[in-house]
Formats: sequence, C-alpha cells, structure tokens
Amino acid sequence: MALEKTWRWFGEKDLVTLDGLQQIGVEGVVTALHHIPNGEVWPVDEIMKVKTAIEKRGMRWSVVESLPVSEGIKICSTDRERLITNYQQSVRNLGECGIDTICYNFMPVLDWARTDLHFKLKNGGESMYFDFPTFVAFDVFILKRPGAKSDYPAEIVKKAQEVFEKMTEQEADELAYNIIVVTQGFIDGVIDGSVSDPKDLFLEFIHRYKNIGKDQLRNNLKAFLDDVIPVAEEAGVKLAIHPDDPPFPVLGLPRIIGQLEDYEWLFQANTSPNNGVTFCAGSLSARKENNLLEVIEKTRDRIHFVHLRNTLLLEDGSFYESGHLSGTQNMPKIMLALLQEQKRRIKMGRADVKMPVRPDHGIKIIDDYKASYNPGYPLIGRLKGLAELDGLMSGIDFMLTSNE
Repeated sequence: MALEKTWRWFGEKDLVTLDGLQQIGVEGVVTALHHIPNGEVWPVDEIMKVKTAIEKRGMRWSVVESLPVSEGIKICSTDRERLITNYQQSVRNLGECGIDTICYNFMPVLDWARTDLHFKLKNGGESMYFDFPTFVAFDVFILKRPGAKSDYPAEIVKKAQEVFEKMTEQEADELAYNIIVVTQGFIDGVIDGSVSDPKDLFLEFIHRYKNIGKDQLRNNLKAFLDDVIPVAEEAGVKLAIHPDDPPFPVLGLPRIIGQLEDYEWLFQANTSPNNGVTFCAGSLSARKENNLLEVIEKTRDRIHFVHLRNTLLLEDGSFYESGHLSGTQNMPKIMLALLQEQKRRIKMGRADVKMPVRPDHGIKIIDDYKASYNPGYPLIGRLKGLAELDGLMSGIDFMLTSNE
C-alpha cells in the first residue's frame, strides 16, 4: 500500500478538469468551495454537488483545502462569534457528507509570498522565487510599512535599497501587485484585483496586527482549536494546519507554525488527535534550521495530509522552488519516513492509513506556457512531479514490503 495520490483542483473554473484528473491516475481530489465567501457556511447541498462530481469519475474528495479561517478569527474581532459558529457548522456539514480532513492555515494576512513568479531555471522551465532582499525592498521602500526597516538586518536592508534603486516604477508596481494580489487571489486572499490601490488596503490589514505578537496569535489559535476541535471530533473530521510559507516572520507579522517548537506547542495547546498537521516539505524546507525528518518523527501521530516539493536554499535566506525530487532536501528519505509511518499505522489498526499526498506546486514546462494556470499550479509541471513522486513512492514501498 502506498500513500493516496491526490491533486489540488480549483473547481469548475480550473483549466484542469476532473475528467483529466481521472485520466492521469489521481485517486483523491483536494479542493474547496471557492465560490462561497470567506466566513460563510458551506451548505450540504453545495458540498454534495462537488463530492458527487468527483465520485462519478471514480475518485474521492480526500481533503478540503481549505476551509479558510477568516481574519476576524485570527485577530479575535467583534465578529468572531459569528465566524466561529459558521466555521463549526461547515465542519459539521463536511462530516455529514463524509469528508474527513480539512487543511487550513493561521497565517496573518498573507498566505504565501514569492517575489518572482516567472523565475527561469537553467533547463528553461519556470519556477517561483523568494528573493529576500527583493521582498525587503517591497516592504521597506514600496509598501513603506511603518517601522519595516528595523525588522531586518542592516546588510539586508542595504541590499534591498540597491535592488529598489534599480527598479523602474512599473517593476515596483508589478512586484507589489504580484505579492498582494496575484499569489493570493485564487486561494481566498484578503484582497482581490478589484481594489484600485491594493497597497493601502494591505497596510490596513497588517495594521490590525499591531498589538498581536506571537504569543497572542498563539492564544487566538488555541481559542479557535478549543471551539472547533470538539465539533470536528463529533463530526469525524480531522483538522490539519499548514505551516507558514515562508516559515519565518515577514511584514512584521507573527508566524506561529514554522518549526518543531511550534508543533510541540500546537499539540500541547489541544491534545486531541483531530488537531493535526499538513506536513508540507516545501514550506518547512525554506527555513534552514528545520530538520524535516525530525519534524516527521515528532509529528507523525498527527500527520493528516502531505504536500511534497523541494526547494533550493541560498545563503541570504532566499530560495526557489527546484522541483519535487531535487533540491536542498533529501526527498527519498522523506518519502521513506512517510511510508514507514503509514506501515506503523496499519500495524496499529488505525483508520487513517491513506495519508493523502499531493505534488505541491510545479515547474512550468512545455505546453504549460500555452495556458494561464494559477501561479505554481501548471498542469504538466505538476504531472511530472506526481509521476516522479509516484515512482519514488512505488519503489520504496516495494522494497519495504519485500523485506516484511
């Protein structure tokens, strides 16, 4: 038995169809009700429409990615009670429909950040790049966030100024638009392309966290878990928090799920086995201190969902997405650890042995250039990643099974 091969699908507007997913051998679909506004209840009939469409193709709706946690919950706004009540009802409805895993995140304002969405690799493929000095240039000199300069080492700020001074006004505007809107708009971002000046609104969202540090955000996450996990237990649903991307502070905002000590805190904050994690190799690998094999070992009981891709880290904290197998991380060892955990669960008689895994992001190649896919989600690049991971997984699983 190997991990369940899944694929992130963005609904009926996705250029990759469910029929296509069936043809390429996907076993489980990872999706969400993208047409339901953040903070509103997901109705049973809307859930069932998507679930039925997936099951007609011989697949299952493996994971909800994601049921968004509204900013009002993260900052405990006056609207929190309504938002929590709606979230609880959505969890109940998903459980009623037989969908048992929800991937979510608790990242303030910005779900993920890259400075270059069209980074050219030596082989001609196109990846995504987080250049640390360029991001600081955005924060300090383009966004002009108050106090931003003091949040970064002086040498990085100096490099950032050099980067900014070489930019044209159009390049600066494009960088801001990519960070604030393009990378966020298709995944329930707080700002979409309809806003005339996204920078001002973005600063407003950031300002809401002026009195919320790491400890307070942790407290807010614990309050969320204490409210939602009991409902999830009753509904037979597991919650799997996604790590911060990148897993270190940006924009002066607290980041609370990015390293092993954060997971240790998470499991102490709420001890229910339904309070689990999405193991995302790509996000976690962007912090050089992280030992991903140790993370798997220490969180293995609570891994409910898996994202696999690789990154190449640079000395100044920058990184780019280098594919699924090659990069800074040893993907065969990571896959081995995950398959060993699956076999441990089987021996224990646990029900959650599928451990859904999806190729996270992908390098744009060949005919991917002919279509307008969401950033990081090309068809052929992800299909290549799925095939690579499937081959790696099948080979390791065969060796493990042969030695039993």
